[in-house]
Amino acid sequence: MSLVTIVMGSRSDLASLQGAFDTLKQFGVPFRARILSAHRTPDEAADLAKNAAAEGTKVFICAAGMAAHLAGVIAAHTTLPVIGIPMASAPFNGLDSLLAMVQMPPGIPVATVTAGSAGGKNAALLAVEMLALSDAALAAKLKDFRKAQADKVLADDAALQAEVQQ
Repeated sequence: MSLVTIVMGSRSDLASLQGAFDTLKQFGVPFRARILSAHRTPDEAADLAKNAAAEGTKVFICAAGMAAHLAGVIAAHTTLPVIGIPMASAPFNGLDSLLAMVQMPPGIPVATVTAGSAGGKNAALLAVEMLALSDAALAAKLKDFRKAQADKVLADDAALQAEVQQ
């Protein structure tokens, strides 16, 4: 059973999603990944969205470039949360994808994170936060992750202070 379903519009999005895969694995969250297109495989994308809840999915992560309608198509066919990752692509370097995702019509929301590979990691973390609402063990892992991030910044700051004071 996959709690998170990651859908990318094309194989070229795969490298940008590695951070999502790694983050979900780090937290022990089972996921599956698919390549489907809002425009080239609309029936398959709709079927995935319609059947995902029955198959155990709790959250979708969708990555797409250019017109970036994949997240919206998935959101239109499910009541599960959908997180969109705009992919950078020519000629607008991801701005077109971002605008397509953040301008969803009222009633069909898509949460949107930053573009590219940082977006993959952030989308996975947002999915973990959503899942942690009903999973105390996952919430504890998330709390530990946040503390480790803060500890690293403070250690880096202490090292910088030591360097600058010499």
